[in-house]
Amino acid sequence: MLSAKFADATELINLTWLMQTVEKVETAAPSPAALRPHTTVLPVLFAISFSHLLNDTIQALLPSIYPVLKDSFQLSFAQLGWITFVFQCTASLFQPVVGWVTDKRSIPHSLAAGMGLSLAGLLALAAADNYPLILISAAVIGLGSAIFHPEASRVAHMAAGARRGFAQSLFQLGGNAGSSLGPLLAAFIVVSHGKGRVAWFALLALLGAFILWRVGRWQQSNLDRISRKHHSAIHPASHLSRRQVGFALAILVALIFSKFVYLTSMTTYYTFYLIHHFQVSVKTSQLLLFVLLFSVALGTIAGGPVGDRIGRKRVIWGSILGVAPFSLALPHVGLTGTVILTVFIGMILSSAFSAILVYAQELVPGKVGLVAGLFFGLAFGVAGIGSAALGHLADHTGIEFVFEVCAFLPLIGLLTALLPDVEPHRKTG
Repeated sequence: MLSAKFADATELINLTWLMQTVEKVETAAPSPAALRPHTTVLPVLFAISFSHLLNDTIQALLPSIYPVLKDSFQLSFAQLGWITFVFQCTASLFQPVVGWVTDKRSIPHSLAAGMGLSLAGLLALAAADNYPLILISAAVIGLGSAIFHPEASRVAHMAAGARRGFAQSLFQLGGNAGSSLGPLLAAFIVVSHGKGRVAWFALLALLGAFILWRVGRWQQSNLDRISRKHHSAIHPASHLSRRQVGFALAILVALIFSKFVYLTSMTTYYTFYLIHHFQVSVKTSQLLLFVLLFSVALGTIAGGPVGDRIGRKRVIWGSILGVAPFSLALPHVGLTGTVILTVFIGMILSSAFSAILVYAQELVPGKVGLVAGLFFGLAFGVAGIGSAALGHLADHTGIEFVFEVCAFLPLIGLLTALLPDVEPHRKTG
């Protein structure tokens, strides 16, 4: 009885805190002075990060319930890979378009609309009774993600002030925390009670749509106060030629490939690797996937602030290439060693994306939405193609061989040496 009352009281406190944070969003910057170029608007950053958590919790349901879908519909690894491919490619194709459009004309309430599409995709997934409907549901959820990420990244940029790395890390922290919660919730709700329980997660989408509607109102009321000259005041002037910028962007694309193909091998096939290689149960594999993704969430917050202080290039070096010793050892250790190594892999690898994104925005100042759309879209697209390819490879060679091959991907991080220094005057102490 006491524990139930305590749980109710805790829930009430959490809901009260959340509503107070949402109420602060609209009044976070009531005057032009509050939005000077170097001012960080924390209530807005927390609101957009929490919305990212809700959005990515919904997205994480797809790979989390793959064992259920595989058994229920007798799917192959290749078919599971194509589900990820449809979801990721729908998101990747539309994100640059959304970013390009919103660079020209901001559409604040598009964030709530994107969450509405995710809600529709969830309900369709819960009701799907055949493989084509599962693919359609995945496509709708992917479209909602495509609308959410570029504009949400723009809002984080608007509210960041001079702390752009911190803002992107906080934004990414919400997403990675949501990605880690997805498998945990799936293990206790969907795996235990059936695919129909996916519909319960529509409540998360409704909450996200409400918060994003309020964020959109804040964004709309402050668009005129954050002019392009304010953005240029905090962007370093590029001293690079167009050719140098293009070469640097090509290097960043290779690094994105390395990071996200390796990450998709873990998120999509890690549970099957654990089940096949160590004979653990489905629920145990979901819990261990949560450990991996929670490690990713923990490591995310460090990349941006550290990059603000010592430079993005150094963070990229340490994040991608630093994973290599752990990834190379992973296929050759026991279950305990696997869990320990994945904690290090998740924490080290997760700092890369926010550093890469802010680095790219500094290479191409004034194109915040387009750059965010391109890189989020590229991340989703690369992950989708990689997932489909790895699924076919797993069907023909076995899941263990997939992990042995993917272990070498972080070595592509050596290309970081070719990136130009765009931040020559960072503090190091």
